[in-house]
Amino acid sequence: MSSTVELTKENFDQTVTENEFVLIDFWASWCGPCRQFAPVYDKAAEENPDLVFGKVDTEAQPELAAAFGIQSIPTLMIVRDRVAVFAQPGALPESALTDVIGQARELDMDEVRRSIEEQQAKGGADGSPAAQGE
Repeated sequence: MSSTVELTKENFDQTVTENEFVLIDFWASWCGPCRQFAPVYDKAAEENPDLVFGKVDTEAQPELAAAFGIQSIPTLMIVRDRVAVFAQPGALPESALTDVIGQARELDMDEVRRSIEEQQAKGGADGSPAAQGE
């Protein structure tokens, strides 16, 4: 039983809306580094049962990859309270992934939202591709 969720354009918005902490692995079956990262990601999913670990197959879900401007895979993204708080291309080693999850857990989301609101007040883009919807 895998503890990761296959994310598609059908269930993506619902998943990030209903869960306050979602990790997303953008990957493809032909990508070597993606295949290397998969067991590391699955292990982290087992070790963090309270978090949602999603996977987006960029071949099957090109719209999602495009919406988030994914340039290279694997790319790991972390979404908290519908805000992307982390996004980094490249297969992370286990220690780095653990570290990133720990940092994301400790984020003060009120502070994050405040800084986003300040950026928006300055006329920045809203930065949430999922919210724009098709």
